[in-house]
Amino acid sequence: MKILFGLIFIISALFSAEVKELTWKRGESFLTFLNAHNISQDLYFNLSKSDQELCSELTAGIKFQILYDDDDNILQVLIPISEEMQIHISQNDKSDKSNNKYKVDFVPIQFTEVTQSISIPIKWSPYQDILDNTSNKLLANEFIRAFKRSVDFRKMRVGDNIAIKFTQRIRNGRYFGNPIIHAAMVEVRKRKHYIYMNDNDGRYYDEKARSLTSFFMKVPLRYRRISDPFTYKRWHPIKKRYRAHLGIDYAAPTGRKIFASADGKIIHRGRKGGYGKTIMIRHKGNYRTLYAHMSRYRGGLKVGSWVKQGKHIGYVGSTGMSTGPHLHFGLYKNGRAINPNKIITITKEKLRGKAKKKFIASIKKLSKELLDTIDDNDNTPLNIQDFKNKSELKQIS
Repeated sequence: MKILFGLIFIISALFSAEVKELTWKRGESFLTFLNAHNISQDLYFNLSKSDQELCSELTAGIKFQILYDDDDNILQVLIPISEEMQIHISQNDKSDKSNNKYKVDFVPIQFTEVTQSISIPIKWSPYQDILDNTSNKLLANEFIRAFKRSVDFRKMRVGDNIAIKFTQRIRNGRYFGNPIIHAAMVEVRKRKHYIYMNDNDGRYYDEKARSLTSFFMKVPLRYRRISDPFTYKRWHPIKKRYRAHLGIDYAAPTGRKIFASADGKIIHRGRKGGYGKTIMIRHKGNYRTLYAHMSRYRGGLKVGSWVKQGKHIGYVGSTGMSTGPHLHFGLYKNGRAINPNKIITITKEKLRGKAKKKFIASIKKLSKELLDTIDDNDNTPLNIQDFKNKSELKQIS
């Protein structure tokens, strides 16, 4: 199947097919997209329940691509639903006996992942200087957020330095997705302050293994079992296709109460594609949570309502594309779906015992690397245009 895709893309390129990059509009769903492009809605309704849920992950502002032939007929479409996976619409083979002109699949997103260590002398502010030297707004935002609880940037002076070791994805000549800052250092009047990422929980800590991330969550209900765990992508060896599940399904009886996992503001209350009756809550730290397949909402809640952690918000149900009563619980950071199990079990403010010893041992090398970066004056920005592709539609193979 993958080889066939590659041949189609090569043939399309030979006949000067045109690729357009568009932005997903606010309020648009997968069904309205199909309608607007004269593609049968059967393409959606013939999907499995879990794949119909995935189509509900589309968010406003994402960049997607459409490949047209010379007569403006759609050949293929790629629409990202996460940093890992995307919806792939393509024309059916002529030998296909169904009446559908198109078929849909879920395929991995192609990207290049790079790790860099950079240092930047302060001229204006950490945010502006990172932006000026790297053109990476995502990195500038994450750097400020990482040091928010430990450093007063207003006390910095010209000549202070910052150093960062980070990993980020590059897609089609642009930074893609949120960067992972492994370690960073900022000087405030020549006094050095460090933060380090702990890979086990995704939180930032200082050199004494004290947490710099106060945010944590609680399980949103009493449940019988986890009926479907979180996964970015998993290859099904029998069906020969990728499967993603961007949340955790908690099996529970209809009518059981659902509670807010953390303090936040309701940003969505209503139906959301295959998710049925859904509530979404925005939290501090660029997190948001999603509670799907509800039977009904708790009265008095609306978009804009502020809820505290543990606030009753709704009831378990099976609305939308669901095979039985359960809560689909999604967690997102900077728009990226992440595994809730990495967050909801975290309550400690510092590492202890073996976890602390392992962390302390791992950061010594990172500290030296950051100081060496400053000594080498390594602030040469990466030329991400070197990673630019003509079109990812012609790259899948």
